[in-house]
Amino acid sequence: MTTAVLTPSRSGVLRRQIRIVVAITITWNVIEAAVALAAGGTASSAALIGFGLDSIVEVLSAAAVAWQFAAPDPEKREKVALRVIAVSFFGLAAYVSVDATLSLTGLRDPEHSTVGIVLAALSLLVMPFLSWFERRTGRELGSASAVADSKQTLICTYLSAALLVGLLLNSLLGWAWADSIAALVIAGFAIREGIEAWRGDACCAAPVAVLTGEREPEHCDDTCCKAP
Repeated sequence: MTTAVLTPSRSGVLRRQIRIVVAITITWNVIEAAVALAAGGTASSAALIGFGLDSIVEVLSAAAVAWQFAAPDPEKREKVALRVIAVSFFGLAAYVSVDATLSLTGLRDPEHSTVGIVLAALSLLVMPFLSWFERRTGRELGSASAVADSKQTLICTYLSAALLVGLLLNSLLGWAWADSIAALVIAGFAIREGIEAWRGDACCAAPVAVLTGEREPEHCDDTCCKAP
């Protein structure tokens, strides 16, 4: 795959765009977490509390990218940022799996919450755009961490959909298990994306292409990323 050479001015524009979209993502998720945790506590809803904790995980991932691009040379911080994003994927998968298992075994039941339905619906409107914009910008810039964070945001979108469907089906049809099945599938994707993010710095050759599925990871020896 041929990658266009970016001019310094274009690189600067793309870095500013990433900082802006990351700031918006962090702000949205902080508000989302506060509302979800408060509503979940009021309604004794483990599903909503879990959604709030997921928003905190997304804040951690976005903050890692913000920290990276706050530096004059963001590429030097990419390895650490990718590791933080990978760990956030694994944490998200672990919580979702435990939460879904508790629901399926009958140890907790998703409860109706009007606030939860509205919050999940709003998230479905906002998150896909933020994910698309960050991924497009990150791919043009060649930032594996920005692309990985955009996938974290996309998975949070899927969780919003699972929460919305689960709350609606539980309220309308009494199907308390519906969101748990969807959540387990999403957890599987989160584990896969976490592994890819962790390996994103294994080689300096086209890490973004690996993360986006455009090429398979290649084996590299210890000299692959050394300057010639």
